[in-house]
Amino acid sequence: MSRAQRQTLDARLRTATPPPPTASIAQRRAGFAAFMASFPVPTDVRRAPAELGGRPAVLVEPATEPRPGTILYFHGGSFSLGSPTTSLALTAHLVRRTGVRAVSLDYRLAPEHPFPAGIEDCLAAYRELLAEVDPASIALVGDSAGGGLAVTTCLAARDAALPLPATIVAFSPGLDHTRSGATMRTKEGADPFFTQADMARTGELYLGGQDPDQPLLAPAVRADLTGFPPILLQVGSNELLLDDSVRLAERAREAEVDVILDVTAGVPHVFPAYAGTLDEADQALDRAALFLTQHLPVA
Repeated sequence: MSRAQRQTLDARLRTATPPPPTASIAQRRAGFAAFMASFPVPTDVRRAPAELGGRPAVLVEPATEPRPGTILYFHGGSFSLGSPTTSLALTAHLVRRTGVRAVSLDYRLAPEHPFPAGIEDCLAAYRELLAEVDPASIALVGDSAGGGLAVTTCLAARDAALPLPATIVAFSPGLDHTRSGATMRTKEGADPFFTQADMARTGELYLGGQDPDQPLLAPAVRADLTGFPPILLQVGSNELLLDDSVRLAERAREAEVDVILDVTAGVPHVFPAYAGTLDEADQALDRAALFLTQHLPVA
């Protein structure tokens, strides 16, 4: 374990200047894109523009012949920021480690397109993918808001009587818009990224005035996960969102779903993105890649 690396990264993140509460959504998106551009993208992958479910996407493939399977990736950004480009480094690291191609979806964002627009786009992409490949060869993967979408897309697919994917992997997922998890309070100040006030502002953009106390907005609190595929949740111990993963794992166990809750101490939100900088990031990605390859078809 790399205590010094974790402490150095935590200190660096705390010196960053957050956007002011008055910042426009355009300013927030530009700032988020600039921050995410600092994560180096592995060079030994191929990328190409694509389209899935009527939305733009980015296809990321290994440099060599890909092994069977498809990762349908959903980027993070509080449901209002980001794109496949901002998550490209993390997506590419997964592709390199698994040898499986990924399709990263550019779903619609709030506030222009509040709930349930993003879920509708993700479900449409999954539905189109089902017309091309076996569901047993699909993994739904995402980080932060995208991790939440991996779970809620699976819920929406089950409710639409679609066959479910082989597995779900979620990095620091947002899974509760009621914000009722204890760590929303107990990790205030320990989380170098988020505050309760920040999350309240971005949450309002996505909710668009709707009641958050429902399965597709608070799966950690309200979702019945019966019939779900195996789930891997990776999260840091200092995150406001920690209890989102903890409580979803509890619901998965109650539903007799295979679930791994992988908590790492002293690391920031979506810490696997810091591959090459933080030993724990590379180790977490290795565990995620092993989980994916265990549940996707063998060559």
